[in-house]
Amino acid sequence: MPAPRRPNITRAVRSVVQDVSRKLPEFAHLKASRILVVAGEARRASWATIRPLGPVGRAPARPVVRVKGRQMLYVITLRPRFFRVAGFEKRVETILHELFHISKRFDGTLHSGRRHSKLHADFDKRLEPLVKRYLQQMAPELRAALSAHGLVIARQWLEKPGSSAVRGRVVGRRVYTEKHLFLGPVQMLSRPPRAAAGIRLE
Repeated sequence: MPAPRRPNITRAVRSVVQDVSRKLPEFAHLKASRILVVAGEARRASWATIRPLGPVGRAPARPVVRVKGRQMLYVITLRPRFFRVAGFEKRVETILHELFHISKRFDGTLHSGRRHSKLHADFDKRLEPLVKRYLQQMAPELRAALSAHGLVIARQWLEKPGSSAVRGRVVGRRVYTEKHLFLGPVQMLSRPPRAAAGIRLE
């Protein structure tokens, strides 16, 4: 008997992004098809980070990422803490936290007024009611996907784009595609609903 297929957690997160954009007007500008979701290495104590892929100033100082011919405008990286002993509510909070940083123009840039350095504690105050509203409307199958326990698969970088530039030009490879990504196993540990501890986001 063939082994059961393991859940694809990065695909599930992208489905959450799509669902959020349909159900919350505050996120209606999002297009899940232009947001790449990957699992990545630890970055201090963060649970996830978002990277804009739009141009910096007048010079395109970021590499281009295309998946199946479609240019990505943002990359959400799920850090190891996202997978370690959390409930689906906290994972939803993590995802919406990163989406809240995206510019209303959805042009590959971040919202200048939604930086932590500007909002400080008000960032969480503005985000919290959005998370609560979405949790009340969230599809059961998406809750189940973010509550997976055990080995899952996740899209990961085989070759990661760099972020450095010299005189407005990208250092290293200029274009990255699905050839530079792969699906690999990640262990996911989940707590029952409402049992996860507080987390630190970026």
